[in-house]
Amino acid sequence: MNSPVSDLLIQLVSIDKSVVQPVYVQVAQQIMNAIQRGYLDKGSKLPGTRVLSELLNVHRNTAVAIYDELASQGWVNIIPNEGTFVVVPEGSEVKIKANTHHINQAYEYPKSPGFPFQQSFNLASTKEESPAKYSINDGKPDLRLHPVHQFSRWYSAAMKRKPLINKWNKTSALMPSVFSTQLCNYLNVTRGFHIKPLNLLNTRSTEMSLYIVSQVLINPGDLVLVGQLSNYVANMIFQQAGAKIRTVPVDNEGLDIGYIKKHFIHEHIRCIYVCSNRDYPTTTTLSTKRRLQLLELAKIHGFAIIEDDYDHDFQFEGSSMLPMASADAHGNIIYLGKLGQSLFPSFHTGFVVAPEQLITEAKNYLQLLDTQGDLIQEQMLSELISEGEIYRLKKKNIVTYKQRRDALCALLNQHFANILDWQIPSGGLALWLRFKNPISLVQLAEEAEKLDLFMPKTILYQDKNTCAIRLGYGHLNQDELKIVIEKLKQAYLKLVAV
Repeated sequence: MNSPVSDLLIQLVSIDKSVVQPVYVQVAQQIMNAIQRGYLDKGSKLPGTRVLSELLNVHRNTAVAIYDELASQGWVNIIPNEGTFVVVPEGSEVKIKANTHHINQAYEYPKSPGFPFQQSFNLASTKEESPAKYSINDGKPDLRLHPVHQFSRWYSAAMKRKPLINKWNKTSALMPSVFSTQLCNYLNVTRGFHIKPLNLLNTRSTEMSLYIVSQVLINPGDLVLVGQLSNYVANMIFQQAGAKIRTVPVDNEGLDIGYIKKHFIHEHIRCIYVCSNRDYPTTTTLSTKRRLQLLELAKIHGFAIIEDDYDHDFQFEGSSMLPMASADAHGNIIYLGKLGQSLFPSFHTGFVVAPEQLITEAKNYLQLLDTQGDLIQEQMLSELISEGEIYRLKKKNIVTYKQRRDALCALLNQHFANILDWQIPSGGLALWLRFKNPISLVQLAEEAEKLDLFMPKTILYQDKNTCAIRLGYGHLNQDELKIVIEKLKQAYLKLVAV
């Protein structure tokens, strides 16, 4: 008969040879867990290495390695000529015994909770993964253009600043931070604003900004108007807030304000979501005439305009249109933006510009979500703004992205002139490609993936009136663009030949 400890180890330990983790580490971790949970008491004698190797069907050298691992971490005491005994390291946290669990599940965490909870369909992840070598997105920048070595120096310098500790220990918010002041100055110069730090909230991302705004602004059942296709992430956030979303047609002048007057003005509109420079996903710019009409409607009927300037940094021809918020004299506009889009994502910062009272309330929500913030990032961005590095890097990258846009358009003319319609936008990192003769975009994506080209469903737009792709090109250099468009043409020819 086996000893009780041996029987316990047989039930408790399982070995998975398909994983990378060494067998001796797997077994040692499971024995540690058993000691923590109280299945193996302090002072218990473990079987010898020969017996352990037979129990677990492993080599004796593996059994020796198991005990050596346990001893090195202080879980067992190996006494020559006497045996191996369980000890509990000082400072270890003893876990609650899971008496109702099967003993061989003592080290597994349950998949499902033992209580009901609210699941949100609206927030289900849209992220897709593929082993394909090439991919298309909805218009992301190229992370390879981020000046890694320069930023290493800047980040290191920001960490060494003596005032940083004082900022961590700051107990009063009466004075605006240096970063808020610098960001206000930057926005006043680049966006035509006349704002102060009291009109500004900085967040981790545009998505966080919009989520906080939706919590402040929207009650369940409120009417929110968006463009006909609109930004799916924004729609998810509005739906999660309980909004009733209705769509407005978008034509070559942008959002159809006449349609709003005809169909929704008799209802209580809570807010309208618009894109400042280029509509998402169509890249159409809202005309000056319609901007003025929208501002007048908001003033008369007292609804909010959420103005999302998601790609302000990528203007190639002329100047970006000034935000409607720069001419808002009645406090109807909430402006969302992002600083540092030419940088690595962890250095991006989102921000909200709005009337002071709304910003004060939004900051209350931000304290719940992100009390700590990122002072090192703020310190570094403050210096990059004041020294002009943010502006210089943006201008440098714009040259690269414009070349890529022009190269992409040349490739499309070569391969898709009779298949697609598109307009060349004055900026942004994506093109809106419309098929002249509708096809199944899902099947096109499937054929493309067979050719090592991944097209996520979030860039495919298809209904009875639409058959289009929002093709982001910013992350691809000119050689990669050539390969991607050739693969896309091959996938298209294969699909239509079926």
